[in-house]
Amino acid sequence: MILNKIQNKYLRWGIIACIGLLGFFVLFISSIRWGLWGKIPKEEDLSDFQYQRASEVYTADSILIGKYYLYDRQPITFKDIPEDLLKALVAIEDERFYEHSGIDYQSLGRVALKTILMQDQSSGGGSTITQQLAKNLYPRRDRVNTNIVVDKVKEMIIASRLEDIFSKDEILTHYLNTVSFGDNTFGIESAALKFFNKKAKDLQLEEAATLVGMLKATYGYNPRVFPEKSLSRRNLVLTAMAHNNFIEDAERDSLATLPLLLNYKEYDNNEGLAPYFREEVRKKMLKWTQEQKEDGNEYNIYTSGLKIYTTLDYNMQYWAEAAMREHMKSLQASFEKSYGENAPWVKNKKLVDKLVKQSSIYKKLKSQGIEEQQIWDSLSQKKKMVLVDWEEEKTVDASSIDSLTHYMKFLNTGSLSLDPHSGAVKTWIGGVDFEHFKYDHVAQSKRQVGSTFKPFVYTAALEVGIEPCTYFSAEEVEYENLKGWSPSNSGDKDETYLNYSMEEALSNSVNTVAVKVLEETGINNVLTMAKNMGIFTELPNQPSVALGTGEIYLNELAGAYASYLNKGRAVLPYFIRTIADKKDSVLVEFEPKRAVEPAYSEQTRQIMVEMMKSTIDKGTASRLRSTYKLNNAIAGKTGTTQNNKDAWFVALTPKLVHVTWVGLDNHEIGFRSTQLGQGANAALPIFAKLMQEMNQHPSYNEITQAQFERTDPMVLDMLDCEPVKKDGFFKRLFKNPDKKRKRKFKSGNSTP
Repeated sequence: MILNKIQNKYLRWGIIACIGLLGFFVLFISSIRWGLWGKIPKEEDLSDFQYQRASEVYTADSILIGKYYLYDRQPITFKDIPEDLLKALVAIEDERFYEHSGIDYQSLGRVALKTILMQDQSSGGGSTITQQLAKNLYPRRDRVNTNIVVDKVKEMIIASRLEDIFSKDEILTHYLNTVSFGDNTFGIESAALKFFNKKAKDLQLEEAATLVGMLKATYGYNPRVFPEKSLSRRNLVLTAMAHNNFIEDAERDSLATLPLLLNYKEYDNNEGLAPYFREEVRKKMLKWTQEQKEDGNEYNIYTSGLKIYTTLDYNMQYWAEAAMREHMKSLQASFEKSYGENAPWVKNKKLVDKLVKQSSIYKKLKSQGIEEQQIWDSLSQKKKMVLVDWEEEKTVDASSIDSLTHYMKFLNTGSLSLDPHSGAVKTWIGGVDFEHFKYDHVAQSKRQVGSTFKPFVYTAALEVGIEPCTYFSAEEVEYENLKGWSPSNSGDKDETYLNYSMEEALSNSVNTVAVKVLEETGINNVLTMAKNMGIFTELPNQPSVALGTGEIYLNELAGAYASYLNKGRAVLPYFIRTIADKKDSVLVEFEPKRAVEPAYSEQTRQIMVEMMKSTIDKGTASRLRSTYKLNNAIAGKTGTTQNNKDAWFVALTPKLVHVTWVGLDNHEIGFRSTQLGQGANAALPIFAKLMQEMNQHPSYNEITQAQFERTDPMVLDMLDCEPVKKDGFFKRLFKNPDKKRKRKFKSGNSTP
């Protein structure tokens, strides 16, 4: 053998060792290629991989407001990637990208020399963009040191196969669609939207350089967390571009002087615009995907990249939320001040104990078999926690009980705006803070609706033939067959002698008259009318229903009120227009759902609109005119429930229905006074402030300047009567305002 002819034994053994090492290396590489160290994807697998794509939620005006995802990724095509971004990536990450075939042996040699021989740990890993793509597609599952070499070799093999399958442009596209930018954000499109609130194709060169600079260390060079380090890294990317002749030195120097300007927008479930609305869309989408699965179509809202186009108006929602925050902050302060030191969340131990026992943390400890005293000791233990109010977030020493009582006093709200002709939702506010109050008061909460139910009573009355100028006494009556039930008004005793027309009684929300109108109409007729108008919730078959003791969903109430603007036909609020796939091909379009037949006559509709105009012009909601100076065409109704626990306001404009509720989640606490808790004070301002803002923008003139249809002169004649008549001398003589008149409630439909 040739080796035997070599006389120098050291040389001979050295050659043998080299051959052995080479053989071992070849066998080692082959064993990895054969899959002995774990499966390596074949070319057919690599050519057919699928991205997990985030589904996107858009407003009616095509503004992205939310995503549903496991990985926040929105893949884009090569044509949507700006050339400057590609040049920045190649310059800093792989300057010989267009010269190698997936493995840069020159770079590997440099790394080996510096790392192994010169112990230079800053020399980098020598991975090409193609190798990094391989790592993105098939992440390293086990990062112990013994497997690093195996992982590297696997990535080199995969990289070679990727280069055989894809063009250089396709590799860059796949890489930029899969690379992580930290915080569960994957791909350049999602990163551009998060850090600069724009699509990747619209990035400026300095913005592209900032994002590319993050790839070396997504946290360490995060421009939001470490702006100075990110700026330095961005300028290094610009220098690399100049070094590779992608930009001129003068352009690099000019760009390097620019400040780092972010427009950070995280698509967090708890934050951003319309979080309650987005959650309701998510629930609807889960139901839709399940229905599709039953039909043999596999869609996943977290991975399929669906595009959900909603009916929400971006600007209106933004203004509605701003109006809500401004009003609720002020109202909360007044609410707490009204109770002072006697607040139930401070003084009412029985109520606090009840709240604690209803809490999830108490129930969890109880289910674990922990004794009662130990549970209370645990919940009373102080610890550092963050408590939020309208002013700030505060880190304090507090117990779980302290936290529960802190949030117990928060007023909450729900409001909804919709197109009365289609039911398309324009704004949706389910509460004051989605992070801390997940319960949606639009779709989940049923509350007593108070006087906002009265229009249904009056509508039924008109339909059975009661004339709008029929007069009803405001005198308080004690109904003997209803266990002495005696509805009253908030006015003075002089009302005993007053008789109201229906219009005047409704506009001033006179309780005693509403009950008498219901008595004359018949409870069954009223309940049937409410059902025909879209109230599907079962209502109490009792005279008190005239005062809104029935509990109704807010969106249900809005759909029913829409009938007054929609030829007597109720609408079903809807909020998804179309669902498209990842290629923007429409999968389904949702049509408005409206009642086929009107619930009442056109004459009744016009009478009711005129009556509710009076509520705004001279009734309980007149502060829209006097305080908020709104001259828009508006009709509506205020509502306040017993003990001031629920405040309501419904606004009707020719092109918009807006419903607002304000109260506490704990039904046992109400406003301290009617002055503070009435619908006109607690709920109305949210609509008023929204409309004030809309009036400032000509693009919303179609809504704000719309006028009601011309009322039939015959209807106006029917309403042309004295609003109030006073009892004659002899009637007043025999009436005692200090003594309630007793009689039986006439309707046979009621349940005592």
